[in-house]
Formats: sequence, structure tokens, C-alpha cells
Amino acid sequence: MPMNDPLKDELLASDPAFRILWDEHQDCERRLNEILHRSMPSQEDEQQEKQIKLHKLVLKDRMEEMLRHHRESRVSA
Repeated sequence: MPMNDPLKDELLASDPAFRILWDEHQDCERRLNEILHRSMPSQEDEQQEKQIKLHKLVLKDRMEEMLRHHRESRVSA
């Protein structure tokens, strides 16, 4: 997902559902960074890392779908 996407910025400001997904995605990123910066990650940390990465990917896919839907609705309007 492009960082400087005007539509993304618009949805962040106007669509609460998109904003919730974005915030949760950012939280996953923060949690991953915490795990990756540990000097001795445990097996539990590694399992958490995998779960967070999968969840983060699901969130990104949902956001991409919302962006695609909004782009298509603008083209057809």
C-alpha cells in the first residue's frame, strides 16, 4: 500500500472502519518491532510473531479491498 496515497489519506479521515483497520495494522507493526528487537526471543515470541504477521496481512488485504472499492466507485460515478 503506497504511503502517500491521497485516497488512503481521505479514507483515514472519513471512514471509521478503514481507520480502525489502519490503527490495528499500525499496532501490529509496533508489536512486531518489539518482538524483533528482543535480544533472546522465546519460542512463544516466535509464535506470536507469526500470528501477528498473518493478522497484519489480513488487515492489509481488507484495507486494499476498501481502497479498490472506492477507486472503482469513483471511476463508475
